[in-house]
Amino acid sequence: MSKNLVIVESPAKAKTIGRYLGKDFKITASVGHIRDLPSSTMGVDVKHDFKPTYINMRGKEKVIRELKELASDSDRIYIATDPDREGEAIAWHIAKVLNIDLNDDCRISFNEITEKAVKNAILSPRKIDIDLVNAQQARRVLDRLVGYELSPFLWTKVRKGLSAGRVQSVAAKIVVDRENEINAFVPEEYWNVNAEFTPTDVSFPFKARYHGEKKGSKIEKVKLKNKEETDALLASLKGNPYVVDTIKKGRKLRQPFAPFTTSTLQQEASRRISFTSRKTMSVAQQLYEGVEIAGQGQFALVSYIRTDSVRVSDEAMAAARSLISQKYGDAYLPKSPRKYSNKNSAQDAHEAIRPAHFELDPESIRSSLSSDQYKLYKLIWDRFLSSQMASAEVDTVSLDVRCNQSIFRTQGETIKFQGFLAAYADLADDTSDDEKNDKAKLPELKENQDLKLLDLKSEQKFTMPPARFTEATLIKTLEEKGIGRPSTYAPTISTILERNYIDKEGKVIFPTELGKVVTELLANNFTEIVDVSFTADMESKLDEIEVGKKDWVKVLSEFYPEFHEQIVKAASDVSKVKMTEKQTGEKCPECGGELVIKEGRYGQFVACSKFPECKYTKNIEVQVKGTCPLCGSGLVSHRSTKYRGRVFYTCDKKGTDPECGFISWDLPIEGQKCDTCGSYMVWKRFRGRAYPKCANRDCPKNAPKKSAKAEGEEKPAKKESKKKSTKANTSEE
Repeated sequence: MSKNLVIVESPAKAKTIGRYLGKDFKITASVGHIRDLPSSTMGVDVKHDFKPTYINMRGKEKVIRELKELASDSDRIYIATDPDREGEAIAWHIAKVLNIDLNDDCRISFNEITEKAVKNAILSPRKIDIDLVNAQQARRVLDRLVGYELSPFLWTKVRKGLSAGRVQSVAAKIVVDRENEINAFVPEEYWNVNAEFTPTDVSFPFKARYHGEKKGSKIEKVKLKNKEETDALLASLKGNPYVVDTIKKGRKLRQPFAPFTTSTLQQEASRRISFTSRKTMSVAQQLYEGVEIAGQGQFALVSYIRTDSVRVSDEAMAAARSLISQKYGDAYLPKSPRKYSNKNSAQDAHEAIRPAHFELDPESIRSSLSSDQYKLYKLIWDRFLSSQMASAEVDTVSLDVRCNQSIFRTQGETIKFQGFLAAYADLADDTSDDEKNDKAKLPELKENQDLKLLDLKSEQKFTMPPARFTEATLIKTLEEKGIGRPSTYAPTISTILERNYIDKEGKVIFPTELGKVVTELLANNFTEIVDVSFTADMESKLDEIEVGKKDWVKVLSEFYPEFHEQIVKAASDVSKVKMTEKQTGEKCPECGGELVIKEGRYGQFVACSKFPECKYTKNIEVQVKGTCPLCGSGLVSHRSTKYRGRVFYTCDKKGTDPECGFISWDLPIEGQKCDTCGSYMVWKRFRGRAYPKCANRDCPKNAPKKSAKAEGEEKPAKKESKKKSTKANTSEE
């Protein structure tokens, strides 16, 4: 009989905690939520204070049975789920299932899974925070009400299989609005005049751009709007001397970035290591719950990963300063530890995302980490270390060159002291060439010094529309506008991608026709649902519920009646939307009808316009980089309608063998052969990571994994099952 039972959410977390507690503790996992609203009905009694009906989740029977058996054999139960709304709600559901008195001190939480943090938590258990539970419950019920009433409306007015949600619909509208801005943008012509100079006494070429005209002691910036203005300027410059007008030298300090929050981690992981938000959170969860380190056991490498906070504990700051002193020297330490402030007190419950074990630097444990784990851990490590380092010192030079009264300007800078940049270097930003300074090294010059003109060129330019979103910039926008919370950014973007409301080309996000139609329909009939201010205000109300300032039932009562009236009215007033179909110019091989491009649940496909009389369909083929390993022709990708939109590859049959039957789930690697059997290699994906693998399933290299039926298969076989998350906060209804 175990005296103490500790219940966590994941088996990995259980294994990590098990290293720190002795034989008197039994650690087990609930594997996420064990109860939720039913999927077949609303599960919310809107007439009686929105009382939810919770049921044990399908597939959790064995987990619940084991929890009850372990609880009955234990003297004391500790519920150690994650330290946030969702974790508190899971703790509450576990307590309900195990008949634990909610007045008991059964709840423990910790921001990092270290020996000290875990043992301190065991020494100071508390009651379950019902305000936190109510905040999660309010969000869950709110999303159920919106999803269960809006989605059927979309099924009848657009097509089956669509969904809408309190956060996802706003996120989709933000993308659609940006696309509308881009389409409405009218480019304006302007001209640049670029010059290249060198001092007359030495060859040291540098460039400058026409800036404006000097009038007395002031310089007025001039924008050249057309060729006529540009030609007039060039004529006025012709044959006239150029001299250094003014030189301004200075030194500026560049401050380090704050340590990561959930949002900034997702943004930087996208920019620096090309991770999607979903992949970032998946890998970060692995680092938080624990990774097996060769010869040392399982360690949780980072602190809690769902946080708005930039606060750092004194202990962590001291550890960072010690590491900085050892690796870089005392010159890289500021006089006192850096402290970062949060925007509001509600964010102060957690620390920023930081390393949990400062003796485990990324390089020393690299062999124990997957490639993705190493990349993300190093990013978190470097960002945190740099946040406690000295400022970078930069020498700046602003140089004006004058010809008559026309001014050419350039700027340069030299990093005199790297400071934090030694650990976390700058990335080139996303500004246009015209907005960037050259930052090139400039020669030593003095005012009134003569310069020799080497080159003078004009170029026509046009103003650019706003840039399309990437995952990083969309997350930044959602955060700035107060839409969603750290735990919702990744699932929100994943949901609108999966619903085919938005699509991606590389990193760039754009709305699909379906996304535009659904967004317009919602905006015309349910203003508040897609209103940024309303959604942000609702998030603020959920935050107030969390700290006991608002009653969750009252918040829902203020929202639901009017929303339900809008649903009823729209159901009778709004006509069914007919999606426009683009013609391909081809005829149906079965009936001779026109073939059109349609939007399906898993993207676009080609179908006969005479549907449902004719059910002919085919995939849209997209040329991909690479060659067919069988005949040397090109390759095309397709989206499978049978296997949930999964991408597969075939030969384009335009090469040496028009009957080539190559087909594969995995993209062949051009020019690479297996060094064991000589077969071609493919990119295999596992948990978001791509790695090269021999395509021959009978290759000796693949022998240990023969049980995995899909390994190396060329032809799409059985449908892959898709695991559903057990955390209710990962999707909207």
